[in-house]
Amino acid sequence: MFRKSKIEPVEKVKIVERYLAGEIGIRQAGKELRVDHHSIRNWISIYQYDGPTGLLNQPKNKSYSKDLKISAINDYLNGEGSLQDICTKYRIRSHRQLSDWIKVYNSGGILKTSTGGAYMKKAKNTTLDERLKIVTDCLANDKNYGAMALKYDCSYQQVRNWVIRYEKMGRAGLEDRRGRRIASLPSRTPEEELRDKIAELEKRNLDLQMENDLLKKVRELERRGRYL
Repeated sequence: MFRKSKIEPVEKVKIVERYLAGEIGIRQAGKELRVDHHSIRNWISIYQYDGPTGLLNQPKNKSYSKDLKISAINDYLNGEGSLQDICTKYRIRSHRQLSDWIKVYNSGGILKTSTGGAYMKKAKNTTLDERLKIVTDCLANDKNYGAMALKYDCSYQQVRNWVIRYEKMGRAGLEDRRGRRIASLPSRTPEEELRDKIAELEKRNLDLQMENDLLKKVRELERRGRYL
């Protein structure tokens, strides 16, 4: 059972210093204070780059620049470290905060910036051949949507959409039909129309599927990080 009451900053400093002195392990420290071991790791990182004052004088709402957020997200999606590794590198105070940024970024949402503005990953305009190339590359790389989004400078959601449509409808699923006259479109067979209807129904579950995939990836990386 994790502790719900607030832990005093001085307690955090003491437990971190005991860990750094080799007197206690991370999991034992978590048990003593009844907190998640990820919290202990965060405190250690803060102590290492800011010293004890980093834990004693924690700002209530630390702000981060747009560039820092995007760099941290890209590093994580590019496989350059675990959530905790990236947090340590960029001095992000919580791995949960980074995880939230990644979810927002991959879903095409808006990242708030320290200046009060906002940033949203814009959908990239692509040709049919470009979409086909991206999908083919993604399928050849075990559907690594994040890596493909970085490689081709488009959003995670775009890549995932294209792959799903391609798997359901083939090349026709990647056609951009916005703004085109019906008469100018190629004839659709009954099979293609049925695939369209199925794809439309499944699209409603796309956001939930995407979030679940991301959560699984985050949890797997967190599990691996426990044994490093």
